[in-house]
Amino acid sequence: MRAALMYGAGDVRVEDVPDPRIVEPTDAIMRVVRACICGSDLWPYNDMPSNGEGQSMGHEAIGIVEAVGTDVRTVKNGQLVVMPFAISDGTCEFCREGLNTACIHVEFFGNNATKGAQAEAVRIPYADGTLYPLGVGEDNALMPSLLTLSDVMGTGHHAAVVARVARGHRVAVVGDGAVGLCGVIAAKRLGAEQIIIMGRHADRIALARDFGATDVVSERGAEAVERVKELTGGYGVHSVLECVGTEDATLTAVEIARPGGAVGRVGVPHYEAIPAAQPSFYKNVTIGGGPAPVRAYMDELLPDVLEGRIEPGRVFDRVVGLDEVPDGYRAMNERESIKVMVKPS
Repeated sequence: MRAALMYGAGDVRVEDVPDPRIVEPTDAIMRVVRACICGSDLWPYNDMPSNGEGQSMGHEAIGIVEAVGTDVRTVKNGQLVVMPFAISDGTCEFCREGLNTACIHVEFFGNNATKGAQAEAVRIPYADGTLYPLGVGEDNALMPSLLTLSDVMGTGHHAAVVARVARGHRVAVVGDGAVGLCGVIAAKRLGAEQIIIMGRHADRIALARDFGATDVVSERGAEAVERVKELTGGYGVHSVLECVGTEDATLTAVEIARPGGAVGRVGVPHYEAIPAAQPSFYKNVTIGGGPAPVRAYMDELLPDVLEGRIEPGRVFDRVVGLDEVPDGYRAMNERESIKVMVKPS
């Protein structure tokens, strides 16, 4: 089969690789119907050391189950399923608590030895606990929005949950990528009264407004903090969704949170320590977050997608075939595209 592998910064290739096979009785094999490129894939795309073997890429997908192991009980051949970015057994203490990304068997697709889904097919460990059957066909018109449930919509929602977004709240979203845009959807869905999108790309800002953003802050640093305070009566926001992962973005998030507010961090951190320890302490700002347990959120989010109340699939603005994946990385890295969808066949 064909699959995308990253050999180092800027070096993505599509090559022939062995077909996936059942290894453990809890495995399934999924034919990939749709996959995509994630903003977090751009971190290694920019700084990954050269690797002679290549890293299999892709952690977001929808597919058709084509084979199951002897111990798989709830996932059936022929089902259309969402593949969350994290593998989870669905039965451990943390999975039962709704924190699948802390599963005692957790692995992340397209990371280290775990194969990714920017490919024609992928092996799914712990298929019953990982895959989420959709109950619709692969020709469904909502496929783009359904695909976002594998990561970006669930991750934006997680940021909003951790930041304690509630009806009537003032909210700021730091970052105008796909996760930030889905964070706007999540904040609107949870009843936020004011939603400030912090970004500077016109196409993304327009989409954020369609999703429910009420204000835009394009400044950065101290100017951005001052502008947010101007928009919020001088106090800052109740809830901040940090969807970037840099030290500067996190510092801004802490500084714009009002006393007693909360910051939900879902940007993969590229810094050693959370900045502004003393300001967050004296303002009683709660800071939390991490890899979103998107599998646990699907029961809540799927009906809104199927009934058209939210349209997170609009974050996809380019579709490529598998052989065009390297150019998809380039387009996202150069901000020509918000998020690229991959159709393997």
